[in-house]
Amino acid sequence: MLSKRVVAAARSRAFFASRGAQYTAVSFSQGWRVKVANYIRRAQLHSKTVKVPQMAESISEGTLRSWSKQVGDTVEVDEEVATIETDKAGISSLAPLKALIIPHQIDVSVNAPTAGKIVELLAKEEDTVSVGQDLFIIAPGEGGGKPSSAAPVEQKTDPEEPKDQQLDKTIPEPRAPSAADKQSGGISPEGPKESKKEVKKQDSKPKEDKSKAPPPAPKAPGNRGETRVKMNRMRLRIAERLKESQNAAASLTTFNEIDMSSLMEMRKKYKDEVLKQHDVKLGFMSAFARACALALKEIPAANASIEGDEIVYHDFVDLSVAVATPKGLVTPVVRNAEGMGFVEIEKEIAALGNKASTARDGKLTLEDMAGGTFTISNGGVFGSLYGTPIINLPQSAVLGMHTIKDKPVVVNGQIVIRPIMVVALTYDHRLLDGREAVTFLVKVRDYIEDPRKMLLALS
Repeated sequence: MLSKRVVAAARSRAFFASRGAQYTAVSFSQGWRVKVANYIRRAQLHSKTVKVPQMAESISEGTLRSWSKQVGDTVEVDEEVATIETDKAGISSLAPLKALIIPHQIDVSVNAPTAGKIVELLAKEEDTVSVGQDLFIIAPGEGGGKPSSAAPVEQKTDPEEPKDQQLDKTIPEPRAPSAADKQSGGISPEGPKESKKEVKKQDSKPKEDKSKAPPPAPKAPGNRGETRVKMNRMRLRIAERLKESQNAAASLTTFNEIDMSSLMEMRKKYKDEVLKQHDVKLGFMSAFARACALALKEIPAANASIEGDEIVYHDFVDLSVAVATPKGLVTPVVRNAEGMGFVEIEKEIAALGNKASTARDGKLTLEDMAGGTFTISNGGVFGSLYGTPIINLPQSAVLGMHTIKDKPVVVNGQIVIRPIMVVALTYDHRLLDGREAVTFLVKVRDYIEDPRKMLLALS
């Protein structure tokens, strides 16, 4: 604690000079600075610096997404103080991760190790922070809500000082400005004063003629403001991997139209029964997944990948299904889809979709997304009519589904209205020739237009 002599010296040197509602620190002696520095160092001995914790394996840094607490707030043990955003894709050196075109984002919560008060925040939101980096300082104590502004100030004394030198170290409230202060511009009587001659000189200065000022420039019509937002780590990783796919693959897209009448009729007839017996909705994705699994057996190059100077053909079909989440797209994988029926595929997609919707809780794991051999993307749920999907490297092809529209078509020489879906297959021309790619898409079309062929495994 500081002695009476130190505090008295500070006050005698006008520690704070009042100027309206603002306060300006006045210079003080080197001895006073040493006393204050020692006092602050003693207070910091009781504080604890919290560092960025260890995150998932192979992740060494992240983006500080938000602060849940601010300086002066009190926290309980294990209460969240900050959130760090990370991504897993492209960080590990495991071979299966090469198949992830869409990364998996993980949010890591940094909690208070003890109850107390937040003393200092050592990083700003959107900063990149590394594991082990100092993040914030907490002073141990009792937790609770935000501190009350009306709480009484505790008077502290130092038992090491003589009683005659013990004094309250709280900074006194500044006095209200007097009439003399107002006349002198807010400077206290002890401060510098202007002479009457100088005041008269200032008053005698001619006032500027406002009528001669140039007119303000006319404002441009409409709002021309801009907002700059830093890209989060997930979006940066998506951009990196998509561009990598465009640069590496010799991409080409072929299109076809599918008459959805038969599949829609089958779905309408059995969806209630499937929901009742299996507690899962019967959609179009299971039919397309089954059709692709059968077509991939007949066109194995569409289920292959390039590794170095070798082509790897897979005897299994692991379908990467694009799922939209609030933070972006993820591609969980349906394993061994070649051996599944409609209901089994729907159950697996529903389970992965539920995991993706709660990705922050860590339910969707890295293993759920790694190792796909073929991708299906359904932009039709958002109303897309046409599109060219991007290949999910190192896969060789991706099927794009689109919205269903009624169109006039010719059937047996008659013009009729049918629900039509446009499908697109983007393929890597290094692996697939045009004949194979078109044949694959035609087989998918034939399976969808007559779903009974899928049940009988007829090509």
